[in-house]
Amino acid sequence: MTGSPVAPAIVLVRPQLGANIGACARAMLNFGLTDMRLVAPRDGWPNPDAGPSASGADRVLAEAKVFDTATDAVADLNLVYATTLRNRALTRPVATPHAAAAAMRASSGRSGIMFGPERSGLETDDLTVAHAILTVPVNPEFGSLNLAQAVLVTAYEWFRAGDDTPSVELANYDGPAANVELERLITAVDADLTAAGYYAIPGRAEVARRTLRNLLTRPAFSDNEVRTLRGVFRALARDPRR
Repeated sequence: MTGSPVAPAIVLVRPQLGANIGACARAMLNFGLTDMRLVAPRDGWPNPDAGPSASGADRVLAEAKVFDTATDAVADLNLVYATTLRNRALTRPVATPHAAAAAMRASSGRSGIMFGPERSGLETDDLTVAHAILTVPVNPEFGSLNLAQAVLVTAYEWFRAGDDTPSVELANYDGPAANVELERLITAVDADLTAAGYYAIPGRAEVARRTLRNLLTRPAFSDNEVRTLRGVFRALARDPRR
């Protein structure tokens, strides 16, 4: 596949409350999704209750498309997931949001995720237009997600699948210091320890120096941290109380 994958459409089938549609729009835009499709919304569209709960995701609401049936809403899509927690008399692959996100990003066509009404979820006839089932792994003793939460989870997984940011990173860290600065620190500390008689025990010097080097090189100190450590050791070395 060439180029960036197209973000999936979010298809809300027979949504009941305008406020919930707005909350879904907010969840979508948080993770870069803008293609909202509404199938036979109960209270019609536009709905004045959607705006406040969208919290600024007005673009998603303004561009939302309305369809009479789920079949019409997904007609241009090549890969469609239907969200449901319940077992149905229907043979379909079942994927988690994580697996579905990877598959949609790998697909050369357009994709979409269908969500059912707040009270009842998707009906079996709705599921027949989907290629696979998407199920969010939840506590088996309490699997109750509201509509916006379900949209949020799937949108997040789509976004995360294309995000190469490290899962753990240091805040306010400008990278490791140059090796020459680290060597100066090690040399200075070694000199102070020699002067203090730290290596006086026979056979200790080689192992102790290796351990010291390991301790000071492993954390990848920044330039500022190396300067701070050199200042600390200089202050300790000239402390008249020692």
